[in-house]
Amino acid sequence: MAAATVQSAPTEALAGLVERITYHNAENGFCVLRVKARGHKDLVTVVGHAATITAGEWVQLSGSWVNDRSHGLQFRAQFLKASPPTTLEGIERYLGSGMIRGIGPAYARKLVRAFGEAVFDLIEAEPGRLREVTGIGPRRAARIVAGWAEQKVIREIMLFLHAHGVGTSRAVRIYKTYGVNAVQVITENPYRLARDIRGIGFRTADLVAQKLGIEPTTTIRVRAGISFALAEATGEGHCGLPVEELTAQTAALIVVPPPLIEAALKLELEAGEVVADTLEGERCVFLAGLYRAEQVIAERLKTLAAGQPPWPAIDAERAIPWVEGKTGLSLAPSQRQALGLALRSKALVITGGPGVGKTTLVNSILQVLRAKGVQVVLCAPTGRAAKRLTDSTGLEARTIHRLLEADPKTGGFKRSEERPLECQLLVVDETSMVDVPLMRALLRALPDEAALLLVGDVDQLPSVGPGQVLADIIGAGTLPVVRLTEVFRQAAESQVIVNAHRINQGRMPELRQAEGSDFYFVNAADPEEGVRKLLAVVRERIPARFGLDPVRDIQVLCPMNRGGLGARALNIELQKALNPPGELRVERFGWTFCPGDKVMQVANDYDREVYNGDLGIISRLDLEEGELTVRFEEREVVYGFGELDELVLAYATTVHKAQGSEYPAVVIPLTTQHYTMLARNLLYTGVTRGKRLVVLVGQRRALAIAVGNKNTRRRWSKLKEWMQDGPLRPVSG
Repeated sequence: MAAATVQSAPTEALAGLVERITYHNAENGFCVLRVKARGHKDLVTVVGHAATITAGEWVQLSGSWVNDRSHGLQFRAQFLKASPPTTLEGIERYLGSGMIRGIGPAYARKLVRAFGEAVFDLIEAEPGRLREVTGIGPRRAARIVAGWAEQKVIREIMLFLHAHGVGTSRAVRIYKTYGVNAVQVITENPYRLARDIRGIGFRTADLVAQKLGIEPTTTIRVRAGISFALAEATGEGHCGLPVEELTAQTAALIVVPPPLIEAALKLELEAGEVVADTLEGERCVFLAGLYRAEQVIAERLKTLAAGQPPWPAIDAERAIPWVEGKTGLSLAPSQRQALGLALRSKALVITGGPGVGKTTLVNSILQVLRAKGVQVVLCAPTGRAAKRLTDSTGLEARTIHRLLEADPKTGGFKRSEERPLECQLLVVDETSMVDVPLMRALLRALPDEAALLLVGDVDQLPSVGPGQVLADIIGAGTLPVVRLTEVFRQAAESQVIVNAHRINQGRMPELRQAEGSDFYFVNAADPEEGVRKLLAVVRERIPARFGLDPVRDIQVLCPMNRGGLGARALNIELQKALNPPGELRVERFGWTFCPGDKVMQVANDYDREVYNGDLGIISRLDLEEGELTVRFEEREVVYGFGELDELVLAYATTVHKAQGSEYPAVVIPLTTQHYTMLARNLLYTGVTRGKRLVVLVGQRRALAIAVGNKNTRRRWSKLKEWMQDGPLRPVSG
């Protein structure tokens, strides 16, 4: 914040009505308020801290006046106490703030006119009378009553958390997880917060535990530290960790002597929460669920590899000319060989980069098998990847979650061994994105007699979730693998495809920009110049030259979230440039959401059937209902304002989040600011997301670092070993 000069040093008292909330950070309580203060003609700017604050509340303050160089005269509150409003104006503003779904500004006005100062008591004691207000029917009345009760509990949770030194933006999520027993559950075991609530980490839960008087050396805390260290490792793609590394990470996290960690680890092993085993001769500890999942995957794939396909023998020598005549395409020798292998294999992997004919080969396989009456099912990890598979094959493809019928009640899937998929061949595209739990779920639901075709580019980034399934399957050598490498003539006309292969081979992309090229490099000396040039490229240059829509057709892909050229900062700049926030907006969880904004779902939501990485456009914002509507592809999904932590702005996103998607145009910022993430597979993955155009904005040095860095981080995963071993001991699914 800019330097400020104290205008009146003595502490003063101030009281008034909160007219509006300019800013409120629910994590630390910091807020900037506009207050109609007693004795002041104009609105007063107040800066302070409050666990919860709503427009219309009455605030009592003590602090001092300062003259901020950037923002002018402000009242810096050292003490801030908010009370429910008692004036009609305050009550109307309070109810109309969007805190309760079903009451916006218009209905707040109607309720205050009808019931005056008694409106709060009436909602609790005589809710039936709400229907005396024009426009409030039984459904809206029920929502208002439920919303009011929910808000009371949420405020109780927020105040409890704030009293224990914790930010409160996850209070809605905590309420949805634990219900009215939230405070009791947290009090009994605060470490459940880190395990159960997305967005709350171990340090936050640990802070609550300390405030509740839990000693640093207690077993519950040390065991929670071990679990959290392993859970964090899954976020890095690991299924387990070497014992020494796990002990060191836990010790750094909770600062207790190693003997206490060893004792707690023994208890975790005895309880079956974790499993000890060796990996490449090193003693490791795995999360039990992931350990068993890798066993199941290995066992199923080895059984498949040894089996016979469910269709009768097919003569490839006759099938190849038939399918070439059917498609009008001549197959290359490598594709012909692969087609013959596919027709006699129960399990097969097809891998290769862009332009090498994976799509042609898969289509040829499907044409032959469908002509023989084989029942085929197609799937991919994301909605965009599934749509692309549908477009390329002419057959319906579904996301894996939809195919397996995700169950909101259990967080699992309805399809399994008990209720398998109905198919004779399952085709999985973009398999590099599939993590260990999802592959286990797929293989559990695959009928015993069915065949499996895995398609993907193993040189792309591995899955965001734990494991490196495609790489391990290929590396094990247990399943037959087709690796296509020849770039076909038509594809070689695209500089995007040519340069993607150059990058993958560790060679610098060709940066001479010929007329009509689809690959460009825009030099920017530093991040500040990078931001300016990137905004110009997205807002003006690409739309003018290629006629593409800057919101729907252009996707900025960043190596990381942080920094001036990271996804978070660029989203704010791109929103200002492409869809400046107007009066109709909602501010939640550090983002401002407006109609027309591009957003991304950042968590799997089985109830709404939207999944991590899905992109949409905000189509409606209803302040009366406290709801925001997002259009994802062909359907609309509604969110309450308290659920907006599931969304982020998506004008820019990370390369990791873009896996499995393609966009007409991709813009990639690349500077040494991104040093920790500059790797060949990340750049290769980003470049291969662009269908018609790729523009790199940044420094040649950063580009050279990324191209030269083949050191992909190793992932502690046992799948490859399981697949190379002899018969596995029986495991439960």
